[in-house]
Amino acid sequence: MSINEAKTTLLLYRPGTADAEDPQIAAALALAKSDPELAHWLEDHCARQEALRVKFRQITVPAGLKEQIISEQAVLRRRIYWRPRIALGAVAAVALLAFLAAFWRSYPPGDDTLAIYQNQMVRIALSGYGMDLATDDHTKIRSYLAQNRAPADYVLPTALQKAAVTGCAIEGWQAVKVSMICFRTGRPLPPNQSSDLWLFVVDRASLKDAPENSQPRFAVVKGLATVAWSQGDKVYLLGTEADEATIRKFL
Repeated sequence: MSINEAKTTLLLYRPGTADAEDPQIAAALALAKSDPELAHWLEDHCARQEALRVKFRQITVPAGLKEQIISEQAVLRRRIYWRPRIALGAVAAVALLAFLAAFWRSYPPGDDTLAIYQNQMVRIALSGYGMDLATDDHTKIRSYLAQNRAPADYVLPTALQKAAVTGCAIEGWQAVKVSMICFRTGRPLPPNQSSDLWLFVVDRASLKDAPENSQPRFAVVKGLATVAWSQGDKVYLLGTEADEATIRKFL
């Protein structure tokens, strides 16, 4: 099996599934263990697969969808079977392609600048995200992130350690994982909002123009006050719906 043949085979491989038991995939995986180039390609492929899984898990099921499906079954049974099946399959395919296109527009390969990263993370914070884990326990948050191979060895500024934490989520950026830790500033919040202060942590190597040191870089992105800095091998991005003076209180 050549390297190119192995890559073609591994495009069908989904980490953490029974795919590895397939003889062809097993042979390609074995080759990756002895070929550095293929091993690096496989690592990127697995990271992209995991990023897609994260985004799929964040899709909210429309309200009333279950009841709608059940109510439509009686009508569908009276129709010719293959026609609705084809129609529903086409709709599902179009929906999937639209989602994948939106995903890659949101995370286009090659656009690995700090400015684009800031825009994407701010959009997540403002888009009505769902937390993967809701808790006020920092230990549980770090444990969850570590178990899911997201940055968990981050260092919180002293002032931010005192803020009330509400949970975390795992986002994707350039085929790597981003840890999103949610806090509260202490200001009154609407009934449906659990946090108004967000910290994003990503590997420094994923940004070609990452901050060189811990000197904070302030910027207003989509109306959100943000500050970015580097520490060790991580880049930190903190944002809140307030002004620079407010966000400085948490550094």
